Amino acid sequence: MSSISGFRREDITQGKRAFSMSRTTIETAFYGNNVKRLNDLKEAYRLAKETTGTVETDMPIFKPEEIGLPDGANILLFNDGETVGRFAGARVILGEVGVEEADIAKVLREAAYNTRYKTMYHAQSYIGLDKDFIIKANLLIPETYENTLLNWLLNFQYINEIYDKIYADSKPIGDEPEIFILSDPDFKHPKFPDGLAYFDPEHNCACLLGMRYFGEHKKGTLTLAWGIANRNGYASCHGGLKRMVKKDGGKHVLGVFGLSGSGKSTLTHAKHEGKYDVTVLHDDAYIISSEDGSTVALEPSYFDKTQDYPLTSPDNKFLITVQNCGITLDNEGKKVLVTEDIRNGNGRAIKSKLWAPNRVDKMDEPINTVFWLMKDHSLPPVVKLTNPVLASVMGACLATKRSSAEKLAEGVDPDALVFENYANPFRTYPLVNDYDKFKFLFENRGVACYVVNTGHFLDKKIPKEVTIGIIEAIVDGTGEFKPFGSLPGIETLDIEGFIPNFSDAAYKELVKKSFQGRVDYVKSRNEFKAGRDALPKEALEELESIVKKI
Repeated sequence: MSSISGFRREDITQGKRAFSMSRTTIETAFYGNNVKRLNDLKEAYRLAKETTGTVETDMPIFKPEEIGLPDGANILLFNDGETVGRFAGARVILGEVGVEEADIAKVLREAAYNTRYKTMYHAQSYIGLDKDFIIKANLLIPETYENTLLNWLLNFQYINEIYDKIYADSKPIGDEPEIFILSDPDFKHPKFPDGLAYFDPEHNCACLLGMRYFGEHKKGTLTLAWGIANRNGYASCHGGLKRMVKKDGGKHVLGVFGLSGSGKSTLTHAKHEGKYDVTVLHDDAYIISSEDGSTVALEPSYFDKTQDYPLTSPDNKFLITVQNCGITLDNEGKKVLVTEDIRNGNGRAIKSKLWAPNRVDKMDEPINTVFWLMKDHSLPPVVKLTNPVLASVMGACLATKRSSAEKLAEGVDPDALVFENYANPFRTYPLVNDYDKFKFLFENRGVACYVVNTGHFLDKKIPKEVTIGIIEAIVDGTGEFKPFGSLPGIETLDIEGFIPNFSDAAYKELVKKSFQGRVDYVKSRNEFKAGRDALPKEALEELESIVKKI
């Protein structure tokens, strides 16, 4: 067979997923003569510290050498401008109705062309922290955005000898090629005035244009990693997971699923006053094996809100970098952080892996319990779902309120109740894939399912202490669940001050309205995006039967 310069097509080791119009356009930009490779975390820290606009605080990083940073390193602050949250309206996913690759490719080519006028940095990291699931990711970003690059290397697993060996010893993940993400926060296009977050999930590539906020880079990378996991036998999870070992040695592995502000980080990292030996997998991104129920963390660090952590909070000991917060001087003239969302909403920080003292990258013990965290004022603090169909469809109709982590389009009511499938707005594959995987866990692996309301019950706020007590009662097996009205497959736990009263006609109507909202939502998904979010007939029928019996 003829070849050019000795190369043949079959010599290229990557599979068919490595080639598409979008991926080839994006990947090619990584090899320009204006591109510098930067995988050294200490060098990335130095460059970020020296970048114009960075504030080096006088607050030392805890044990920096243990996380790959220079000895004596201080916490860095870098702030964005107007936008301090993710913007869902910028997401464009190839494969969805109305998305034409040829049209988007014109924008990608122009963006790639414009990188020639800049020095670009190419960094690599690993997504997935165990040989069962680990994939390499590549980020290309312009000079002056060294803070974003540093945050990306800190949030995911920077390249080092330990994880190089894990990667070398890992089993292949299907025919999946490496992830490639091109980012240019300064690039503007008239068709996308608020930015473009474009994904070609089948070919593991993305382009982020006009997007400064680091959360777009974090969740953009996870979007592709979760898609890879979905194609290869895993349930993709936006939530937290931990193992609680009781004094008698009994183990309980539980996962909490919720959007930003739902309490998933708080519940994942709850100390439980020493009642259990707690081990944390992660509080934001992991995957569950359909084969054996084991779990793998996708990230080593934590990207957490600073709203609930004042300067004096002991948890701030583990901050590494901070975004969209303030600075003031203490009585010694030292630069210290102003948190608690005083400057703006959604202040953020990357916290060290050391924040959770008992942290692991994989849990071999299968998951026992799933908690859907919702904010639905018709529901008491907890209900147990004993029907696998209902348990899965309630995850598909996870009710919540808008988060300050989002930039909302004009006219969107920030207080309106919304549904977010499995608390994961970053899904790029058909919704039924998640429905089937979670239903399998409930039906075939014996995983228990609960809905935990972390908002208000009627007009009364549910304190986090009540929620933590509920989890402990479930783990200890001391909670006595009783029927939730006359609704089949639903039980509740009597908690003083939060007991539902089905003899109250107004309350019954409120519950009915809540479940009818889910019925309407599932019906709307059947046509949405040409059925990409359609659920099986059984899911709708189960919800409709609940409404009829209220």
